Amino acid sequence: MAGATAAGAPAEPQITPRRAIAFLALVFGMFMAILDIQIVSSSLSEIQAGISASSDEISWVQTSYLIAEVVMIPLSGFLARALSTRLLFALSAAGFTIASLLCATASSIGEMIFYRAVQGFIGGGMIPTAFAAAYTIFPKKYQAPVMSLVGLVVTLAPTIGPTVGGYLTSALSWHWLFLVNVPPGIVATLLCWFLVDFDEPEFDLLSRFDFTGLLGMAVFLGSLEYVLEEGERDDWFQSDTIVFFSVMIVIGAVLFFYRAFRAEQPVVDLRAYKDRNFAVGSILTFMLGVVLYGLTYLYPLFLAQVRGYNSLQTGETVFVTGIAMFIFAPIVGILGRKLDPRLVIGTGFVCLIISSFELTPITKDWGFYELMWPQLLRGAALMMCMVPINVVALGTLPPSQLKNASGLFNLMRNLGGAVGLAIINTVLNSRWDLHMARLRDAVTWSRPYVLDTLNSITAGFQARLGSDAELAATKKIAQMLRQQALVMAFSDVFLGITIFLCAAAFLVFLVRKPRASAGSAPAH
Repeated sequence: MAGATAAGAPAEPQITPRRAIAFLALVFGMFMAILDIQIVSSSLSEIQAGISASSDEISWVQTSYLIAEVVMIPLSGFLARALSTRLLFALSAAGFTIASLLCATASSIGEMIFYRAVQGFIGGGMIPTAFAAAYTIFPKKYQAPVMSLVGLVVTLAPTIGPTVGGYLTSALSWHWLFLVNVPPGIVATLLCWFLVDFDEPEFDLLSRFDFTGLLGMAVFLGSLEYVLEEGERDDWFQSDTIVFFSVMIVIGAVLFFYRAFRAEQPVVDLRAYKDRNFAVGSILTFMLGVVLYGLTYLYPLFLAQVRGYNSLQTGETVFVTGIAMFIFAPIVGILGRKLDPRLVIGTGFVCLIISSFELTPITKDWGFYELMWPQLLRGAALMMCMVPINVVALGTLPPSQLKNASGLFNLMRNLGGAVGLAIINTVLNSRWDLHMARLRDAVTWSRPYVLDTLNSITAGFQARLGSDAELAATKKIAQMLRQQALVMAFSDVFLGITIFLCAAAFLVFLVRKPRASAGSAPAH
């Protein structure tokens, strides 16, 4: 029972009501930061109208947040050691709250982009901090159920983000997408300031801060996020801007990795990757990020473009995944303590593969009931994958590496989402074009069934449109072809995700079973 102490590690921490409440405050702050990644996605058109932005400019409301956040997440490990969990999180929560209020008051696209960048950068400090705290303040035997709560937040927040955003915008206005953060942000700040006492600051680290490494990391990750977000829209390397930032990725990466291995106190310590479970777990969480953010994007896109659902109808349809996550979170917490985590992860991947494959026969008529079972299975599977991967990857690292490793781990999930969305958008559009070309070749006026369809639709328009009926019927057929080609492209993407998950599942065999005294399994 005292395996950790025997190995020279500190004695198991004791849970107190003060620490439990403080941890819940950290988790809630993390929830707000992750939720804000997706909360504006369903209401960009309303924000665009409210601040008089162009269609090209409005995408930066999302992009600026992501670029700033992806820089802060790995930096937070160093800052948490230098400032302490209490000071970093309190400053992050307070700054995030103020930035949210400023976003709600923005009157131009320039102001909104700047405030969103500030919000993303400051909010990025809350996400890894809560992860690291879970392993700092709870005994080993409670890490699986605690991580089920953290995993629920990580997977649920981006899943329900568009739903929450749609409800707030429909019921109130787009300003409340940001104002909703203010009251809980104040509470989280105060609870953290008065209750968190997990560690002490190491202010002397600030005097050895590697600004050159920070510059390299910011250029590397910021340029990478920009290329992934804007590449498909700008036709990738046909754009001079994309080429420029691609070059900056290489320059920033060279500078960052050079300083990471040569600096006395690097911005990000990469030594955690020497641990096999952490390295494999990081790759797995990258792949899960592809699926988590990719499917969260694809479901609403299908419902909006094919079925014509508004944001409220879409939110009500995709909320099924969130329900499954709530139900399975405590179950996975129990399984994580009783079973080999590799078995739970493997089962989760099998369920993810099935849930994605079930979407391949999708048609233009699919709605709530057809999408319900794949969504329920996906919600349960994500919990079975995410929670034990978190425990396996972070639960066996020494305490001195936890804060830094937590930042790297969360960065991999976000980068997975960014890479996944870029690839999904590119594949979806290219397959859409391909199926459009094939359907145009197949649908010619020399074919009897095409003429029969045209005559039938023309007859339906005849009473209302008279001589314009045939033109309207032709346009209707072209619209039907376009819709069918899009549905076929969605099917191709779902099949691609299924194959991707099959490949990812084999990585589970590389995971080492954690020791009973160091992992999630209980000591007997």
